[in-house]
Amino acid sequence: MRVVFDSNIFVSAMAFPGGRADAALQRILDGTVILLVSPAIIDEVLRVLAEKFSRDREELSRAALLLTELGETVRPVERLALLADDPDNRILECAVAGKATAIVTGDKAMLALGEIRSIVIMTLRDYLAGA
Repeated sequence: MRVVFDSNIFVSAMAFPGGRADAALQRILDGTVILLVSPAIIDEVLRVLAEKFSRDREELSRAALLLTELGETVRPVERLALLADDPDNRILECAVAGKATAIVTGDKAMLALGEIRSIVIMTLRDYLAGA
């Protein structure tokens, strides 16, 4: 399975270890799932960690390194504008470019799409349940 996590999944895993988002990352570490990331997703995660969780430069550097080592970096060339929240479009672009199987998110607008180009959009709960 090839997945793209919404940036909020990463933020939750890093800000609140031991939760469901952390369990989702564990699947990546176990090698059972291939994670796809893009520079735009990494930038968004770092921005949120810095602004909302006051992470310092060293912590942000470690987070950036972790994300690049955990996942396969995808560099989308196609721009999508299906959702009002532009960072969510970057998630879709990464999934399409990386030929993902699924997108894992809690974003209601993204979940309302259901799928994009045969890529299933699912909740973290469904992902952990093995959907």
